[in-house]
Amino acid sequence: MTNSSQPDSAITPSQQDEAGGQMTFFEHLIELRKRIISSLTSIVIGAAVGWFIAPYFISTLTKPMNKALADNGLDPHLIVTHPAGYLQLLITTSIYIGLVIASPWVLYQIWLFVAPALYKHERSAIAGFLSSTVFLFLAGIAFGYFISLPYVLHFLVKISIQGPVRPLIDIDQYFDLILLVLLGLGLVFELPVLIFFLSLFGIVTPHFLIHNFRYALLVITVLAAVLTPTPDALTMLGFMLVLIALYFVGVAVSWVVVRRRNRRLAAAEAS
Repeated sequence: MTNSSQPDSAITPSQQDEAGGQMTFFEHLIELRKRIISSLTSIVIGAAVGWFIAPYFISTLTKPMNKALADNGLDPHLIVTHPAGYLQLLITTSIYIGLVIASPWVLYQIWLFVAPALYKHERSAIAGFLSSTVFLFLAGIAFGYFISLPYVLHFLVKISIQGPVRPLIDIDQYFDLILLVLLGLGLVFELPVLIFFLSLFGIVTPHFLIHNFRYALLVITVLAAVLTPTPDALTMLGFMLVLIALYFVGVAVSWVVVRRRNRRLAAAEAS
């Protein structure tokens, strides 16, 4: 009787690579613990570095506000209302900087944890996803700081001096505002990544996205109204145009995903 089973030595390296890594439950826990400790250590180190960078970072972030105040004939300085207010801001900013500095290493640790369990084509897709996510998030923050924030601050200061009061801007409240604007825009710029995942799991298709654009436009209008901290129609329109552009980038991404999936299905049926 012949043995029809394939011996281990006949398994090619490519087949082993495609099969992905296999670990026991406890090995997964040990690996997860290792990655978490490494990530937390990198954040602590990043926060320590951030402590020395924080004063320059705060100075950079306050420039749009100082300019808006100076342009309207006001004292271009922010205030603190608590004796330890600036110290608390330095500590908070150091932690944020630490998270940013450590984020590449943290993402790399996440990659090391999940990659062994993925197929080769899945590892390529996840690597592209991580790089795209970071790029789009930074693009959203850059758009907010260089384009949106100066206009919004100028508008808000101009409105405030028309009343019987004069603004004294607390630096903590100012940082809450720019955190909302910058992080909000950073997340909104992830729209193509969201559409990528929805397309990957077959939830949406390019035809579906285009056919239902009128509903997407309604959602975009609401988002623009929420993310625009001014009642100015021109600012809101600018947000809407950016969101619409991101939506159609997502449509193009969905088209690529669906096209590749259809090709794989056709190849599988042909074989």
